[in-house]
Amino acid sequence: MEKESKNTWDKTNSWSVELELLREIIVKTQLVTTNKWGGEVYTFNGKNVVGIGGFKNYFTIWFFNGVFLKDAKNVLVNAQEGVTKSLRQWRFYSKDELDEKLILAYIDEAIENEKLGMKLAPAKKQTIISDFFQNELKADLELKKGFEKLTPGKQREYVEYIDTAKREETKVTRMEKIKPMIISGIGFNDKYK
Repeated sequence: MEKESKNTWDKTNSWSVELELLREIIVKTQLVTTNKWGGEVYTFNGKNVVGIGGFKNYFTIWFFNGVFLKDAKNVLVNAQEGVTKSLRQWRFYSKDELDEKLILAYIDEAIENEKLGMKLAPAKKQTIISDFFQNELKADLELKKGFEKLTPGKQREYVEYIDTAKREETKVTRMEKIKPMIISGIGFNDKYK
């Protein structure tokens, strides 16, 4: 008995007709069809704009930068509140809900947003330096100068390395190990890059 093939973005294989209808709408735009992460993604100038997929209770079109869409009809949802920053889904529960004109309007707006280069900038991570690390920097001017020359990412690597030690003795041992690296401007994980 042959197993039925399963698209990873049509979790139940029960939305094939509906997904085909979405495809027929999307191909009327200037988007280019690609396959990424086991599913269909539609791009403009190599940038992800929309994707489609089927799940247990609904099928969907998602907009990679949907946070910028006006969403006048209030149809978009954040699939993972607090996790997903810019992606928005438009969920459908029946092919009768597909309004080609409205879907095309949303896609056209998404394409225009892509042309304008609209995207969320990643949140800047704040490096919080522990008292232990701060005291080491105050005690050694050369270490402080070396640390300040490092990029914020490299600084975080060192701070994390020290702060993950539970015992004070381990922190001291680790600090002695990394001092020459910091002074030399070497990142903690540079040997792996």
